[in-house]
This record gives sequence, structure tokens and C-alpha cells, in this order.
Amino acid sequence: MILPDTYAGVLFLLIVSVLMLGSWPNTLKLAGKWRFELFYFDYAFGALLAALIASFTFGSFGHELSFLDNLTLTASKRQILYAFVAGGIFNLANMLLVAAISVAGMAVAFPLVFGVATVVGVAVSAFVSSPGSPMLLLAGSGLTAAAVIVQALAYKARAAVRSDEDIAAGAGAKAVRGKQPKRKGSAAVKGILLSLFSGLLMGSFYPLVAMSKAGEFGLGPYALVFVFVAGIFTSTLLFNLFFMNLPVEGEPLLFSDYFRGKARQHALGILGGMMWCTGAMADAVATSAPEVNLSAAASYAFGRGSAVLSILWGLWAWKEFAGADARTKLLVGLMLIFFVAGLLTIALALQS
Repeated sequence: MILPDTYAGVLFLLIVSVLMLGSWPNTLKLAGKWRFELFYFDYAFGALLAALIASFTFGSFGHELSFLDNLTLTASKRQILYAFVAGGIFNLANMLLVAAISVAGMAVAFPLVFGVATVVGVAVSAFVSSPGSPMLLLAGSGLTAAAVIVQALAYKARAAVRSDEDIAAGAGAKAVRGKQPKRKGSAAVKGILLSLFSGLLMGSFYPLVAMSKAGEFGLGPYALVFVFVAGIFTSTLLFNLFFMNLPVEGEPLLFSDYFRGKARQHALGILGGMMWCTGAMADAVATSAPEVNLSAAASYAFGRGSAVLSILWGLWAWKEFAGADARTKLLVGLMLIFFVAGLLTIALALQS
């Protein structure tokens, strides 16, 4: 397998990771009214396709142990199972994230999901290995939790304003029929709950990943991502049946609805999965470089940088809070400050 042997190579891969992991949700937004459940079939296939390409090219060339040798000869079945199960847990979290994006947007879903995931991840790590400075970890978790609360308030405020606008626009027609227009507040609650459940799962799968690559019989980066993605692809077939029959939004779907999609929508789903897998593979390879001792702080900062990029895409490219009042925009600004400050504080804690 090919692994970087210079800091420049590692830095390049980490930048690729941030760009890919932070940008793939744009493919969901570009797909328009295409339901996320149907999008996700293509997404899972795209991720598997990218994992296969990377594993049988970069993972099989070079002088290091090849991807297939690592997977079939040196890795233990238990550690392969750890990576597969971790992929399934991550996948349910990611499907909930995609559902939250569909309901609430990127600028809401990502700070809520990764804010909760950060707090859960720090709590789990404290019990397992107690890394870094406890005080800084506590402070970073507090700042991240504050970002989650502030963004939830901003989202509810934005939803309330939009609901009032919808009511005002339809009030005349409702009045003619002698009916009072109803306020729609359930969408905001739904988006927040989807994000919170996603964050709880997103913060809990990593210990299985760590166990899958520990010791001399552990998985290398290419085999790890391949098995992880196999868990994603397999579990998609199971989880998506649930989401299609009990949708978070809209009517139940039939599998035949998938074939009614446009070629562009299918292509965007495959592209989204390939982008995510490219980012995940780049991160796994960069953090496994044997000759470059990447600090835990740098690894964490780059890993969470993708969430910040996704938030910025939602705010500035998709203008998800355009037209919000001054109070809501202030809350969004405070969320960004708390979120970034929390991540940097945790990175400093890991450096201690």
C-alpha cells in the first residue's frame, strides 16, 4: 500500500479530506426535490465504488503490505468485525444527518450533529483512555454544547418567522373559507431531534474503529475503510427500508420510485458517496503514515474542520438563513464562534 512519508504529503491528504468530507452534502442539495432515501442508495454505491478503486490501486501498489494481504492474511476476524459494525453504526448516524439536512439544512444539521458527537466522543474517550487535559476537554465540550443550544434557538426562530410569513401569505384564502391557518412548528422540532439522535450515534462508533486497527493484527487504512464502507453499503439496504416505509417527511416510498429518478440525480448521489469515501480514505491514510508523527491535536482539528466547512456552505452558498432577522443572525454568529472555539480548545487539550 502507498502511504505518505513527508509532512507535505500528509498535509495534502488532510486538506483533501476536509474539502471532500465538508463538501459532499452539496450533492444532496443539488439533487433538488429528490428524496434523501433514494439519494442514499446511490450514495452508498458511490462510497463502495470509491473504496474499491482506492483499495485495488493505491492500496495494492508500493512496498508496504498490500490491502488484500492485510485483509486476508494478517488482520483478525474480530477486528474486521469491529470495522464492519462501526460502519453500520456510522451509517445510521449519517442517514439521520442526511435526513436532518433535508428537513433543516446544512447550517443547522452540521453544528447540531457534530456538536453533540463531539461532546459524546470526549465523554467516551475520558472513560476509555483519559487523553489530554481534563479541564480543557471540559471547557471545549462546554463551548461545543453552547454552540448546539444557540443554533437550535436560531433554527427555531427562523422556522417561526417563516411560519408567520406562510400564514400571512395564505391568510386571505383561509379567511374566505372561514378557516384559521395553522402554524407549522413541527418541522423545527423534527430537524433538531434528527440531528441530536444522529450526533449521539456519530460520537459513539469511533472506539470500534480504534479497536479494529490496534495491535499487530489490526487493519491498515485501506482495509479499514473498505470494511467500514462495506458496513455502510450493507446496512443501507436494511436501514433504508425503514426510512422509506416510515419517512421523516413526505409519503412512504416504493423501491420502484428509485428508477424514476433522473440520470443527473443518480449521478449526484454516486458523486456524493465517492467524495465522502475519498475524504475518509485520505484522512485514514494521512493519520496512518508511519514516518510522520502527526499530533492528535492536528488530526482532530482537521477532522472537525470538515463540519465547519459544511456549515459555511449552508450559510453562504445555499443562504439557508437569508432573510432572518437580526436576532437570529446574531445567534448564528455566536454559534460559529462557540463551535470553532470549542473545537480548538479540545485540540489544545489533546496536545497537552
